[in-house]
Amino acid sequence: MIIDESKRDIGMEILEGIREIQSGGGRRFTVEMPPIAAIRQRIGISQAQFAKLLGVSIRTLQEWEQDRRQPSGAAQSLLILADKRPDVLREVLLS
Repeated sequence: MIIDESKRDIGMEILEGIREIQSGGGRRFTVEMPPIAAIRQRIGISQAQFAKLLGVSIRTLQEWEQDRRQPSGAAQSLLILADKRPDVLREVLLS
């Protein structure tokens, strides 16, 4: 199906999306996060190295590891990558 972009009402589409979210509609995704300290230990690097690799402070990493704060969506993606493919993170760290 081809949509004529000039006939779209973007404002209305945005409002409909907002209403759907407010009513509890829309899709929700849950990402199962493995323990962050376990990921770091499996890779075999220090908190300082892991924090630098992820672009966060050591304190932030410690709070994640102690479940006092939750990583952002982007950080969660990197952590899942670290869990599934630690070789990629080691390669990045060593380059």
